[in-house]
Amino acid sequence: MKRTKGNVAGMITILDGGMGQELIARTSAEPTPLWATQVMLDEPALVRAVHDDFFAAGAMVATANTYAIHHDRLMPAGIDDKFEALHRTACEIACAARDAAGAGRVAGALGPLIGSYRVGPLPEDAVERFREICRLQAPLVDLFLIETASSLEQARAAVAGATGHDKPIWLGVSVDDQDGTKLRSGEPLEEVMRTTSKIDALLINCSTPEAVSAGLDVIKTADRPFGAYANGFTRITKSFVQEGATVSELSARSDLSPAAYADFAEHWAKMGATIIGGCCEVGPAHIAELVRRLT
Repeated sequence: MKRTKGNVAGMITILDGGMGQELIARTSAEPTPLWATQVMLDEPALVRAVHDDFFAAGAMVATANTYAIHHDRLMPAGIDDKFEALHRTACEIACAARDAAGAGRVAGALGPLIGSYRVGPLPEDAVERFREICRLQAPLVDLFLIETASSLEQARAAVAGATGHDKPIWLGVSVDDQDGTKLRSGEPLEEVMRTTSKIDALLINCSTPEAVSAGLDVIKTADRPFGAYANGFTRITKSFVQEGATVSELSARSDLSPAAYADFAEHWAKMGATIIGGCCEVGPAHIAELVRRLT
């Protein structure tokens, strides 16, 4: 990879973009509370196609479609018996895409318990729930990617569950869209830096690019690699964080073209970010533009 102007470390790892929203865009089915998991059940070939397209765009990491595979998501749908099989399937599809691409890594996604952006109390066995997922994924993935941790409790539980499996741990936290110096819980982002001794990289994800920039200004002093992958939603609505909501409650921005998103990413690289990609509503064209500018 080429050295990126303004980036101290000089080497940028390019992540993929948002699997869930890309799947929703490619299927004719209506969104369900199971989100990307439902699409994988009904049309698994679409998951492989999305991975292939991200690799073709130049992504260096494929994030397995395991974000929403939690018991608390599957049980209401009556398919909790598919928990292990779904994790294996998602990881195997990502590995097959990586192998076909001839290079890259697979990250096992660990999405938040109780739902995206929610900050309520976690179940008492939260650490064990994450540990169960990591035991299933460890034989297949190259690293664990904790995503959209919106509170210190979520971050700490996920890190604890991911520890001890001999895999790198990347922690992605989600910040308030109006104040990127705070987690969505309202807790100071700087508190995350005091509780992350066991992680290998610290990231900000699934927040607006503007909020991500503010958050990176806080974590740029971290003593480990850091980075970001923002979403392209206009805002996170109150209705979306309610039980049973679907992504139809959210809408995409019209001003976040691949070029506009890459402008933000270039700024992040100049701040010292060395891991950059995209989250919801960031597709292969966005990733291709990141690759063109940052590598």
